[in-house]
Amino acid sequence: MNSSIVYLTLAVLLARAERKREIQVYLIAIAIALALLIGFTRVYLGVHWPTDVLAGWSVGAIWAALCSLIAKQLQSTRKIEGPNGEPSELDPAQPE
Repeated sequence: MNSSIVYLTLAVLLARAERKREIQVYLIAIAIALALLIGFTRVYLGVHWPTDVLAGWSVGAIWAALCSLIAKQLQSTRKIEGPNGEPSELDPAQPE
């Protein structure tokens, strides 16, 4: 579960910051391959049941999807990026 959360979340957040579609697909594909490989080795070595690994993959994918949705929401409201992709300048004196 931890590997799925870490690799998939990093991949979707990095892919959101990348403009080229090929690199976005590459990042997500590598993260999925790593998560699958780690899960299969856990079953192969006998340290987890297949259902445990499936549950870990599911939780990791859901977590990564939620992080991607939150990042999308923050980008659309310009909380983390300005209109041209530059970092947002939040005024600490103004309430959000």
